[in-house]
Amino acid sequence: MMPWRSWLKLGVFLLSFYPAGAIFYAVYRAYVGLPVDLGPDPPQTLALETGQWAIRFLVLSLWITPLRYLFNAPYLWRYRRMIGLYALFYTALHFLVFLFFILQLSFADLGREIVERPYITLGFAALVLLIPLGLTSFDAAQRKLGRNWKRLHRLVYVIGILAVLHVVWIVRSSYGDAVLYGSLVTFALLYRVLRSRVGALRKFHLLLLFEGKRKK
Repeated sequence: MMPWRSWLKLGVFLLSFYPAGAIFYAVYRAYVGLPVDLGPDPPQTLALETGQWAIRFLVLSLWITPLRYLFNAPYLWRYRRMIGLYALFYTALHFLVFLFFILQLSFADLGREIVERPYITLGFAALVLLIPLGLTSFDAAQRKLGRNWKRLHRLVYVIGILAVLHVVWIVRSSYGDAVLYGSLVTFALLYRVLRSRVGALRKFHLLLLFEGKRKK
């Protein structure tokens, strides 16, 4: 019988895949001529949807570390690799939607877009940097790289900044999402820096506040 932690991990995996499954199903329905609500510009809708999920998973992967320490919840480490790989998956899906449905598989146009449009440059750079992180996210790569593994995976903060700038450059009417994601990335980065330098912060977690209230 599968232990409950394995069931929970499977549940997180399936829940994380659900948005992609819904997107694949919508594309299938459109392809076979069935009614589907993808708005007046389906390629743009798909690009925005996949982009949103890409940055959500990227931000969530950055927040695994603060949440793990702030709530004294070491079990969250079990999901860090999965969430990070889903960030790569949705980023790659976002790129493929752009390449297939917007550029119609024109690699010449892709090259021009990357060179001429700064927000495309930033998004493409984030994808390129995510690929080695995904390829080295497994235990064997971690053992082989040793300390260099941590140095390499710190690039995720650079990727987070690139992703936020990508969003800032795209939005035209509202900067709400950019401010939200930017704030979350900034907090995750600041927490990591401060925790490495402030001893008291390394010992602190939010549950201590509740323990203090109980003692009173």
